[in-house]
Amino acid sequence: MTSDSSEIKQPSSENGATYAQSGVDIAAGDALIEAIKPAVSKTRQSGVMGNLGGFGALFDVKAAGFKDPILVSGTDGVGTKLLLAIETGLCDNLGFDLVGMCVNDLIVQGAKPLFFLDYFATGKLELEQAKRVITGISNACEACGCALIGGETAEMPGMYQHGHYDLAGFSVGAVERDALLPQNIAPGAKIIGLASSGPHSNGFSLIRSIVKSQNLAWDDIAPFDTEQLLGEALLAPTKLYVEPVIALHNAGLLHGAAHITGGGIVGNLPRVMPKGMIATIDGESWPMPAVFSWLAQAGNVTTEEMLKVFNCGIGMILIVSDVAAVNELLSDTDTEAYVIGHISASEDPNSEPTVEFSDLPNFTFISDAD
Repeated sequence: MTSDSSEIKQPSSENGATYAQSGVDIAAGDALIEAIKPAVSKTRQSGVMGNLGGFGALFDVKAAGFKDPILVSGTDGVGTKLLLAIETGLCDNLGFDLVGMCVNDLIVQGAKPLFFLDYFATGKLELEQAKRVITGISNACEACGCALIGGETAEMPGMYQHGHYDLAGFSVGAVERDALLPQNIAPGAKIIGLASSGPHSNGFSLIRSIVKSQNLAWDDIAPFDTEQLLGEALLAPTKLYVEPVIALHNAGLLHGAAHITGGGIVGNLPRVMPKGMIATIDGESWPMPAVFSWLAQAGNVTTEEMLKVFNCGIGMILIVSDVAAVNELLSDTDTEAYVIGHISASEDPNSEPTVEFSDLPNFTFISDAD
């Protein structure tokens, strides 16, 4: 047989190419699975079948107590908040951002989060870093009664800068067919806002731009919180609203709910309102967290833009009829809640739902040093 240009040249056995030489360490991935098993095992819930490491994750919805369930799914990431975590090395709470952005979307439809899967991708797997991130994901899942039943760790040399990684998550919840939200939203309903823990995972491209314009470093004292470093303060994890929202829904107290993410109140609240309805919001009905006031002043950001980009202190909105009953149930939790508006009917019953402000929020910033 004569050779031609298509013949494969075989390396010698002494210098044969290996996956490890190309930058992918399978052993490190196996070590990570073993390292996170104790944390993941704490998230196990009724309905989980099989163990971590299988080809597919199994979940028995009937065993979780549902009779006629509708599955609700969601996927999300952390956005450019991830760059702040990478640059500061503060990655332990990123799991709350990743899980929160997914499960907070499920609960607004009345669904109890059942299970979560994560995707962690990097150029070179650093075991301790990945363990910290995924342990944070496990802790967040445990906090909201959601099982971490699988995921993927991808090592892809050349795709990411040294030390960089990416995160994504996928969650599935269930709700009984007759309990899907929203339902029965009518004129006269009250709007309750649940306090956020900060910007959550939205608006960080603008935040990073403002911080750069102020010539600040992540290890500087935060101008809006002199007891924390700037990077530490901005990395406050996304608040999980699963416990209070599901408890309110189980008690029959919710007509609707909206997760306030990118787009703010004006962009997210109409998504759960029926046609012909107007949500009137009093922007002075809740205390404005200092971080948002500082961002508005330091970046010369208009009120309209602030309301479009950030949650501005309200991370979840509830539409209810019985405010007293809601407040009584929430009093047993650590949830700060404010009556921030009401629902009314527009003149055109077929018009798209809208949000109006009776008073705009006040973003006046007063420094702790003043």
